[in-house]
Amino acid sequence: MTLNRRGFLGAVPIASLALASGRAQAQYAAAPAPAAAPVSDYDTLVQLSGDALPRNPMAEPARLQALLDKHAKPVDGYLLGGAVAELEAKFSALLGKEDTVFMPTGTLANHLALRLLCGESKHALVQQESHVYRDESNTVTTLSGINLVPLAQGRAAPTLEEVGAAIERAEVGPYPIKVGAIALESPVRRAQGATLSPALVADIARLARAKNIRLHLDGARLLLMSGMPGFGVKPYCAHFDTVYVSLYKYLGAPFGGVLSGPKPLMAKARELRHIFGGTIYHGWQAALPALDALDDVEARFAAVRAAGDRLLAGLERTAGFKVQRVDNGSNLVMLEIAPARLAGLEARLQQANVRIGKVNEGKVQLGFNESILRRDTAYLLKALAG
Repeated sequence: MTLNRRGFLGAVPIASLALASGRAQAQYAAAPAPAAAPVSDYDTLVQLSGDALPRNPMAEPARLQALLDKHAKPVDGYLLGGAVAELEAKFSALLGKEDTVFMPTGTLANHLALRLLCGESKHALVQQESHVYRDESNTVTTLSGINLVPLAQGRAAPTLEEVGAAIERAEVGPYPIKVGAIALESPVRRAQGATLSPALVADIARLARAKNIRLHLDGARLLLMSGMPGFGVKPYCAHFDTVYVSLYKYLGAPFGGVLSGPKPLMAKARELRHIFGGTIYHGWQAALPALDALDDVEARFAAVRAAGDRLLAGLERTAGFKVQRVDNGSNLVMLEIAPARLAGLEARLQQANVRIGKVNEGKVQLGFNESILRRDTAYLLKALAG
């Protein structure tokens, strides 16, 4: 088989490329890099912060090589075929949608969804604390001319009455404006991971359908809702025309996301992805880890939630700790620690190979991810309380 430059680079095992890169960096680095933690420490580490499993970056080339070895034809070409196509099909089944498109970034996924859903009705309702409104540099307005109307200032979710009032304000008067889409983010990172309840989503969806308004879900961290009362991935997503989910926040991928929805709309999303420079040469490096992480994903994250609840219940029963839960929260809580419990805390956690975020004035935000399943509740309580 004759390989051109691109074919050669796509065929070389990732571990070999990583080793070659490592030798070059070692030869030309101005100063030696700090030694990484032993792999074994990462394998047993319980990190009570963040959404994802803690990983040793030095072990990632070997992990990706192992995933490559498991697939007969993993490599895609410009996001067609290989592991990318397999990932798209798996997400379509998980979310209950007709088709799914790999996206290199969440910003692009959210932008294209709103552009397609709005069409000529350049008016969209969003949460003020949402990623679309606060963290995407006004992309939707700048590139697609869509006016974003923010709701629920300082809160995770707008009320049904707020949504209805915003629609009415646009539609009444001598020059009525058609609302093209409503974008809802859940969980909301800027609201300490608070979520929109299934009941509220259903109510907003009914109102939107009655007004012929389409719905987009920024579900970057959607799977963290697994295990919440009344929540199921498919029923929740059924209310939305399009759904975005991140691949790197908790599915072990180095980058990327997916956008799911009806086939005709996703065909247009593929065209727009290319127009906006998102049809990268390869996506298998992100698709393979995400594919591996999708097996039993709802059950795993439900187990994470249950383990977090057990730990919080134990802390609430322990003197010197006060748990401040988030209404409709996902995986984040605030823990207040009394001075007596802070004494020796760092040493205890170090010894137990448990990590938490920075304690500030006796308070720390805890985040639960799959690493909490590596130890039982009694072990974690002992590490925290002594």
